[in-house]
Order: sequence, then C-alpha cells, then structure tokens
Amino acid sequence: MAIDPANPVPPVFTRSAGPDQVPPHVPPELIRSAGITFGPEFLAAPHRFMAQLHETHPPLFYDVNPFQNAWQAIKHEDALFILRHADIFSNEGATPFPRDPADYFYFIPIEIDPPEHRKYRNVVEPMFSPQGVLKLEETMRQLANELIDAFIAKGECDFTRAFGRPFPVTIFLRLMGLPLDMTDTFVDWAVALLHSNDRTIMAETLAKIGAYLKQAIAEKKAHPDEGVISRIAHAAPDGIPLSEKEIFGFVIFLFIGGLDTVFATLNNIWLWLANNPERRAEMLADPGNIHAQVEELLRVHSVTFSGRTVARDVELRGAQLKAGDKITCILPACNFDPDVFPNPTEVDFHRPKKIILAFTVGVHSCMGAHLARLEVKIALQEWLKRIPAFTLQPDAEIVYRPGGVIGPEWLPLQWPVSPA
Repeated sequence: MAIDPANPVPPVFTRSAGPDQVPPHVPPELIRSAGITFGPEFLAAPHRFMAQLHETHPPLFYDVNPFQNAWQAIKHEDALFILRHADIFSNEGATPFPRDPADYFYFIPIEIDPPEHRKYRNVVEPMFSPQGVLKLEETMRQLANELIDAFIAKGECDFTRAFGRPFPVTIFLRLMGLPLDMTDTFVDWAVALLHSNDRTIMAETLAKIGAYLKQAIAEKKAHPDEGVISRIAHAAPDGIPLSEKEIFGFVIFLFIGGLDTVFATLNNIWLWLANNPERRAEMLADPGNIHAQVEELLRVHSVTFSGRTVARDVELRGAQLKAGDKITCILPACNFDPDVFPNPTEVDFHRPKKIILAFTVGVHSCMGAHLARLEVKIALQEWLKRIPAFTLQPDAEIVYRPGGVIGPEWLPLQWPVSPA
C-alpha cells in the first residue's frame, strides 16, 4: 500500500472486535475464541498453550475477542509465506497502539513496506549488524558481572529486577543514548503500553512516551552524540533529511521494541533453567555448543507475535482472506510446529538447523535480532559461570501478564552460598 511516511495519514481500516463483527466470508467452522494473550488457560502456561494449539485448533483459524478479531496462523510454512510476502500481507496499520488521528505518525520501519522500508533500516543497520553488536561484547560481559556482584552473596534474588530486566535494558538505553536513571519510568511505560489491554491506558501511555521522546530528539539535534536517536535525528537517506514525523516514528518504535522483549525472553529461559538442573549441566559440559543452545532456547521461549493487514484477496489453506482482514502469526506456536520440529516441546541442543521465528523473517525481520542473540549468549555464559546451581524459591508463584510479549512477571531464585 503506497503511503508517505513524511506525511502520515491514519489508515482507513476498521477495527472489528467481538462475535457480532465477524466478516461474512469467514467460515463458521474456523471461528474460535482462543483467549490468546489474555485468557486464563493461556496465562496459566502460555508456551504450553501455544504448543497445544496444533492439537486443539485448525492450522488457520479466525479468532474472535474483545480487542481485535483476526485470522491466526500457527503453521511454520504459513508464517514464512505471510512474512515473506509484504505485497500481500502489509504492515500498514499492523501495530495495535492507538494514536491521535490529529497528530498521526507511522511506526518506522515496521509499518513501512518495501521499497521504502529499506532506506530506514539502512540508517541504523551499522549499529545492529552482527559486526556492530560485537563491539558491545566486552561492555556486556562487564555489565553482567557487575549485576551479579550485587546479589550473588545473598543466595537469592528476583531475577527479573536484579538481572533479567537491567541487563538488556541498560544495554539498550546506552545504545539509544538515553539516561539510565530513567530506567524504571521507561519500563513502567512499556508495561502499561504492552500489558494493560486497555486502549485508554495505552493511548495515555503512548502520549507520555511521545512527549518525552520529542524532547530527547530535540536535545540530540542540538547536541549530537554516538547513540541511535542522534543517528536517526541527523539521518539523510539519499541526501534528504528525515522529516520530524519520520524521526519521531522511528525513535518511538525502537524505544517500545527495545524495553520488554529481551527481558521477557531471559525470564522464560531462566525459569526453564531453574527447573532443569540436568540440562544446565549439559550446557556447562558443552560450552562450544553455545550458539545452538541459544537458538534452541529462543525457539521454545519465543515471546512475540507478528500481525499483518491483508492487502489484497488471497486464499490460504482453503480459506478466503479479504483485503482489510487482519492476520497474526503466532510465532511461538509456529516454533512448536511438529511438521518442522519433531517433538517440538523437547529442548534439543543438537536439533538439525531450521529457521526459527523468534525474530520473524522477511523484510520486516527484527532489527535487534543480532543484539538479542548476543545478549542471551553472554547472559547464559556469565551467569552459569558464577551461579551454576539455582532453583526457584520455595512457594514461588509464576504469574504472566496479559499482552503481546510473553514472560513471567517475576522470577524468585535461590542458590547455595559458600561460607565466607
């Protein structure tokens, strides 16, 4: 869909929600109300729920819920097709966050389809490329150990607050050029935006984030630095400076995307590690296999979904999808597809290499994928080196928030401490 990112216009898509707003072309036998991201069965054990979708639901179904009715794809091959065909499945209007129509902006580059999409990625590609993120490795390891130093002697911590959140968020804020003393405020904003499931709260929170970032952008324009925000503020693809709307949409998208996903992933992985001591021992005994270990843990602990808008009528698995329909790839379910990953819920560090969908694929694949992989790798290496044996604290209750990023809200851990 042709759009002008410098002069954004609210899309004309109608948001349908609830059983009385199901389009007539949807076959009744494909209609479900699965409660994905918010239902009690989902929140009790999200990844188990999504793995079981292959047994309980059709491979493509139409989900009806109070927030957004949409097609849901759970097969790996369908997700690859959807995510690789931006001409059929557009990202325009695919982001669920409510924006002020009078001051509208696109989330860049996620809502910009080819060919314009690439010029925005090129602005920050040097910082998020494999070579770019490797420059951060030494400071990442230093940070990991500084965080561990603060609690290792106590023999316990809430992993989320002590390590899982501050490790990736500090790295991200440094990369963006944002102040670390605002970390708690930034995280609170991200939680309200991503987990409230209340469009009023989402809109109010987005307004707070926007007001702050507009000031930050103005500061970076006046006083350039080496951070991502400054790079975007001064970018001129093809010799043409980005407009105010483009700069803002780019910065706010990266801000939202960088605060929640990696720490949710770390929480999921550490919960599994705490419950599987023999697998920790296996990892420690085979340090040369760390990259395969990271990939497999990312596969079974994926945290996000990828939504699209159908740009033109298309048939998928015998169903007629019409232009304007919404469709979501349930990426964790796709990573549990038994046709691609035999015994999909089993963690197998020697599994034959296949495409995992933790970071999507195609032109809209996650720009932070290389950074996230390196963060998970370093977190595993440095933590297991210093705290190889740990468990959940007695009577620990694992709770998941509703929302589009899946991970435990907190994770109380304990480990033996040697006498001083």
